[in-house]
Amino acid sequence: MWAAFKMVITFAGLGIPAGLVLIPWTFLTKKIQPMYRVGKWISAAGIRAAGIKVEQHGRENIPEGAAIFVPNHISNLDPPIMVPLIPGTPSIMLKAELLKIPVLGKAWEMAKFVPVYREGGREAAVRTARYAAEVIRGGLSMLIFAEGTRSKTGRLQAFKAGPFHFAQSTGAPIVPVAIAGTEAMMQKGSSRVYPGVAKVTFLPPVYPADYPNRAEMVAEVRRRIISALPDSMKPLEAE
Repeated sequence: MWAAFKMVITFAGLGIPAGLVLIPWTFLTKKIQPMYRVGKWISAAGIRAAGIKVEQHGRENIPEGAAIFVPNHISNLDPPIMVPLIPGTPSIMLKAELLKIPVLGKAWEMAKFVPVYREGGREAAVRTARYAAEVIRGGLSMLIFAEGTRSKTGRLQAFKAGPFHFAQSTGAPIVPVAIAGTEAMMQKGSSRVYPGVAKVTFLPPVYPADYPNRAEMVAEVRRRIISALPDSMKPLEAE
């Protein structure tokens, strides 16, 4: 638990004072970039405090302008590892109730994070989709875990349609991302964190205009992620 303790203390010890200063400053100036730069630095610092080393590959595959980054999802460590690696001020889809967290919730709202509502049915889903498209058209990249939830086994799961719908409606490219290593550092259902090496590979972007339909685009994004995963994380044939 020591690694988890150091990570949480770093996040809280740096994040709360930074938020108390930068959130009012952002309200006054209407500039989100300084708060975001500090937030990304704090995120990276917390990961380092836990004894986690991040190895990244393929940054040359990241296109200029807004893009939708779609990684596999195997641990709660994936978001704080990914956010500092994405250029600019990326938005993230997150549970709507997280926006109620004091200080952090307000910061995420100002950073144009996209809330996902558990209740509300189709109307709530449409509201989320419209806001996500607005964020992308506004020039922000997005981080979306297409599986929708963390894999229990570490193997790649089926994809949800959300990020691919956003790509088609906005024309933004999808950057497939393969994450490996975090599944052993913080497993689903556990709060324990173990030091280790997280490997993040940015793969060549997929442009929606190059595919006649969504199914083919999904298949290509999935194929590229699978190609960069170790055999133990590739989906089984039955999946």
